[in-house]
Amino acid sequence: MHAPDRGYEIHQVAALTGLTAARLRAWERRYAVVRPRRQANGYRAYSADQVALLRAFALLVARGERIGDLAEEPREAVVARAAAGKSDDSTLGPFVDAVRALDRDRLEALVTRQLPRKGLAVFAREVVVPLAQLIGDEWALGTLPVAAEHLASEVVVHALKGALRAGRGGGSLLLAACLPGERHEWGVLAALAQAPASGWRVHYLGADLPVAEVLEAAWRLTPRAVALSVSDRDLCARQLPELVALARALPTGTLGIVGGAGAVPHRAALGRAGLLVGERPFLRLLRSGIRA
Repeated sequence: MHAPDRGYEIHQVAALTGLTAARLRAWERRYAVVRPRRQANGYRAYSADQVALLRAFALLVARGERIGDLAEEPREAVVARAAAGKSDDSTLGPFVDAVRALDRDRLEALVTRQLPRKGLAVFAREVVVPLAQLIGDEWALGTLPVAAEHLASEVVVHALKGALRAGRGGGSLLLAACLPGERHEWGVLAALAQAPASGWRVHYLGADLPVAEVLEAAWRLTPRAVALSVSDRDLCARQLPELVALARALPTGTLGIVGGAGAVPHRAALGRAGLLVGERPFLRLLRSGIRA
């Protein structure tokens, strides 16, 4: 989910919304849909609530509405209509309703029923990822209480961790963790949920883990790959020296990969160290079972 106090550069907003950078600039110039602050280097920095609003605009425009008309509407009305459309889905809707109602029993019952029915990989793609996006958007905009976000996180994260433990097979071992300071687990767990179907055994070490401890675990368990997740570019920047050292110190034959939005701005530095970066290399790694 989105961190409320971080800034997103325009290329990240484009990836999160499906809008091109050119369209984002045009909407800002013509309709003043959002006004991102300017950083010292002149680049735009969008807040989490601005990203959420732009996602709502993008969804409604894709349904045939006009951005000029949407820009004249109250923000709350735009977000509510976009969210209603998302939650109308027969699968996702009950989950959204349970979260909004703070109904833990109903949410747990839905997860317990749908996860085995769909299977872990499909459940992550069709339920976990869109639910995280919807909750993250509403939370960033202040239309969903923090308690609802916490409830959803606790139930869904617990279920995903349990399913990953239960799904361990006899294939290559994938060791995974979140970098120090990273506590957002939805994304990394949804990504890891794709691994068992490709024959991988997943050993998830958890959130906010020092890189040195990841390295120690790698030497104890000798996995085929080590995957680390970070959603914030500043968190990744602070860990760059440790990540470079990790890449050099991994056991022979163990691949290192760093995923999450926070890793993308540091792709060049991480790549020079020998680390794979991003979702596509991770998915190629999963499919190959040997190399990305």
